[in-house]
Amino acid sequence: MKSVLRLYALSAAAVVLTGCGTAANINRGALSSPTPTAARVETPTPPLNNEPAAPLNAVPTDEGRELRETAFEGTAGLTEKKNAGGQLAVMTAVRTGQHPNFDRIVFEFAGDSLPGYRIEYVDKPVRQCGSGEVVPLAGDAWLEIRFEPANAHSEDGKPTVGNRALSPSQKIVREMKLTCDFEAQVEWVAGVSSPNRYRVLELKNPTRLVVDIRH
Repeated sequence: MKSVLRLYALSAAAVVLTGCGTAANINRGALSSPTPTAARVETPTPPLNNEPAAPLNAVPTDEGRELRETAFEGTAGLTEKKNAGGQLAVMTAVRTGQHPNFDRIVFEFAGDSLPGYRIEYVDKPVRQCGSGEVVPLAGDAWLEIRFEPANAHSEDGKPTVGNRALSPSQKIVREMKLTCDFEAQVEWVAGVSSPNRYRVLELKNPTRLVVDIRH
């Protein structure tokens, strides 16, 4: 009987020792496992030229720099050009700029072709097309710039030119207003301080008509 009890005690002790060894092994395994690392964050690589992106509405370089031909003869009379293709052009922007010897007006269009245009000095009063209402304009002379066929609005009637009146108050160009955007005809009138000679330039990429008025 004593032998049986002794054998039972030895077996129980072996079971306890075996369980302790297993727990120890598990704990050692948990301690020896690698510590989780934080996720790696990639830093975007800067552009090779290290230059900021150009603004969406950046002025083309051929407008921003002075042209070599800063002095020009120009004309004070009528300038007219028909649009041979007759394709409707949509005006997208109008802006002005002052240069040492002239003031510049720029009309920008969507697509690759310009509409026909007619440019001339007109007498007061300047009137709104359709209504016939008088349009007040600063200046002592008025240069009318008409495009046809052209629109300054989209097919659903929304304006495609943000500002329909400009007051640059430059040396020559004092004020500009859109006086017509109706039946495929767009017309702007520039109020100028003097009816000086002007020249007309057709530029590409994007499509633009430029009117320079001498100081």
